[in-house]
Amino acid sequence: MRLDRFLGNLPDVSRQDARRLLVERRVRVDGEAIVDGRHEVRVFNRIEVDGAVLQAGKPARYFMLHKPAGWVSATRHPEHPTVLDLLDEADKDDLHLGGRLDLTTTGLLLITNDGLWSRRLTQPKTRLPKVYYVETEDPIAPEYAETFARGLYFAYEDLTTLPAELIVLDRRAARLTLYEGRYHQVKRMFGHFRNKVTRLHRERMGPLVLDPGLAPGQYRALSPDEIMAI
Repeated sequence: MRLDRFLGNLPDVSRQDARRLLVERRVRVDGEAIVDGRHEVRVFNRIEVDGAVLQAGKPARYFMLHKPAGWVSATRHPEHPTVLDLLDEADKDDLHLGGRLDLTTTGLLLITNDGLWSRRLTQPKTRLPKVYYVETEDPIAPEYAETFARGLYFAYEDLTTLPAELIVLDRRAARLTLYEGRYHQVKRMFGHFRNKVTRLHRERMGPLVLDPGLAPGQYRALSPDEIMAI
């Protein structure tokens, strides 16, 4: 929300009053005097006028979780435990997932209360690379890489997937890089060749790599550098 609108929503503060407060440098955001009403403020910002706190500001929180199999990427689920159940954090209802993994898929999951930050992870236009380790029931033929690089047509969505990069590691193991996140995309891509995915593990999202020190079910807060990398 723009700062002038935030001020204008206060009781007994008109638009003219808001402009005057800004011009007279009586408004501070996170300790800094702000005169531009177009300045964007969020729930994480501390906002003061004449020293009075109008919004204390919530702490922004960012976590990296090593998701185990059998846990649902959701905040609530009627049948299965959710990934939020793995977090020993207060006010977990404020948190949401920056990209999901299905029930059997393991690996990197990012959790935050910062919606703007998480949208950078998931918006299609960012084309953030997502790297998966894949094991399959049958051998992976060389033609898979050529087909994935061209893109596959998904009739359900009536679209062709973005080019993806496949590196074959072994007869039945590969590393796949996607630049989008369609429903069960990896399994559907290998399903094009009638080859069942038996293990799927997300290793990386953009510049963020799953911490090798995290065992399945463990998590940690992101560092300031990791947060800024997105």
